[in-house]
Order: sequence, then structure tokens, then C-alpha cells
Amino acid sequence: MATLFVRHTVADYAAWRRIFDDFAPTHEALGVIDKAVYQAADNANDITVTHDFATLDAAKAFAGSPQLKAAMDHAGVTSAPTIWFTTRA
Repeated sequence: MATLFVRHTVADYAAWRRIFDDFAPTHEALGVIDKAVYQAADNANDITVTHDFATLDAAKAFAGSPQLKAAMDHAGVTSAPTIWFTTRA
């Protein structure tokens, strides 16, 4: 199992969340097994999202997908994302 972590700032969490939730069918189509959203304790617009995948290759493919980039642009992401991958030990 692999997990993709993405941290970025959004203009408006509520607006971002609606688009994130609407993106769920695409998450599934691109191999996301599970996902979670976290907000920084001192800034609700500072978001970290985790996505679980069966393989590291699937996680990397998702991270590079044009669908994800378009959704992030549409959702009001205002900072360059910090992205990292992990595998379960």
C-alpha cells in the first residue's frame, strides 16, 4: 500500500471541500482506495490530504494526472502543493 500526502493552501475551505467531494468518482476511477482531509489547527485553509493506493505507481500516476490538476485549479488552491509519497512498512 502507498499513501500520497498533499499539502496546500486554499482560498476558501468550504468551496474547496465541495469540489473535493464532487471529485470522488474520479478518485475511485484513478485508484484511490481511501482518503482523508486535515486542516491546520491555526488555519482552516491550510489543508493536508492523504490518498491511499494499492501501489506506489498508482499514487504517482494520480499525482501527475491532468484531472487532479484541473480540479485543484478549479477548487481555489492558492499555493504550490507540497507532495510526498510513503509506503506502508
